[in-house]
Amino acid sequence: MKTLYLDCFCGASGDMIVGALVDAGADFDAIQRGLESLDVGGFSLSVEKVDKHGIMATQFRVDLEEGHEPPRRHLGHVIAIIDSAELPEVVKRGSAETFRRIAQCEAEVHGTTPEKVHFHELGAVDSIVDIVGAHLALHGLGAERVLASPLHVGYGTVACAHGVMPVPAPATAALLKGVPIYGGEVEGELVTPTGAALVSQWAEDYGPMPEMRIDAIGYGSGMRDIPDRANVLRALVGETTELLPGTEPIVLVEANVDDMPPELLSPLTADFLEAGARDAFITHVVGKKGRPGYLVTVLCDNAVLAQIVAVFFRSSTTLGVRIRTERRVCLERDWETVKTQWGEVRVKIGRFEDRPCRTSPEFEDCRALAEQAGVPVLAVYEQALAAAVRGEMDHA
Repeated sequence: MKTLYLDCFCGASGDMIVGALVDAGADFDAIQRGLESLDVGGFSLSVEKVDKHGIMATQFRVDLEEGHEPPRRHLGHVIAIIDSAELPEVVKRGSAETFRRIAQCEAEVHGTTPEKVHFHELGAVDSIVDIVGAHLALHGLGAERVLASPLHVGYGTVACAHGVMPVPAPATAALLKGVPIYGGEVEGELVTPTGAALVSQWAEDYGPMPEMRIDAIGYGSGMRDIPDRANVLRALVGETTELLPGTEPIVLVEANVDDMPPELLSPLTADFLEAGARDAFITHVVGKKGRPGYLVTVLCDNAVLAQIVAVFFRSSTTLGVRIRTERRVCLERDWETVKTQWGEVRVKIGRFEDRPCRTSPEFEDCRALAEQAGVPVLAVYEQALAAAVRGEMDHA
């Protein structure tokens, strides 16, 4: 699968993303033709190679004509500009979605609605060009999926249309909900709202670089010069191969607990599941000096990692957790229903290579029917399983 990996070790902005993708092979002439069809005017485009601490990177520039004062635009104005341009439909849809997401976050921050948001900087010509240009570049590369590293956002304050704001700026922070970020050692804004919107919209997952055969590498230059590092975004394009169908990333979070009464551990699994975990379980272990303890393990998606870690620290005595991303293979699953003498039971069917290979009646359905009829849960479960094996199923 052709994959784009965005290495955001020094942040991300719209111009850095376009520059990196052009450097990795996206056709700048095609991007320019698409951008020139936007009904905004008053700008010119250029790309040039620049040296950033020994790394040759592509700097994408949007130069505004002297004296050109673009109007303040609302979301509807920007969407109309995109819709009327000569762009591929996928680029129009992606660009419009980026602006909708930005408008939604701006509205949340300022207590208004997306339709009433004045875009200020984001409605300016260079931001429209950066966003549409980024979608054109992604389309030109033909990547089937996008992955990204955690985003280095910087620290301190930044000046914007609303005054001095903390880093990341409020709208940027809202756009990065569910995305792994860190402040690092660089003072100032490293991730702009445009960069945050694009990366969080594109990326399926975040973490270390996946196993891939690299075909192209691109570096996109930021405008700032940072004393001790290259202010660039790295884009790696290559083929990743899933060894088995159904392979997907999963985050594993675990901690050893040896100083907590066992009865207080019991509610933990329910707390994790309520916080969005895929699974949670507790294993007896023997620790140092022969001390008995427990290994608490949670499987979750990256989007709910913060909530899972919070449960560990709120509801257990652990002082730290271990986190790693792994790969897992899951069967395709369908739901059917079967009839028993006590009522209907949902049945989960696991399929491998389009063939059913696992059948499991839904326990909660079996328990509810057993309680109503005053019979053992096992009796309901076995009758439902037998009906499923015989193929006596209806679609749920």
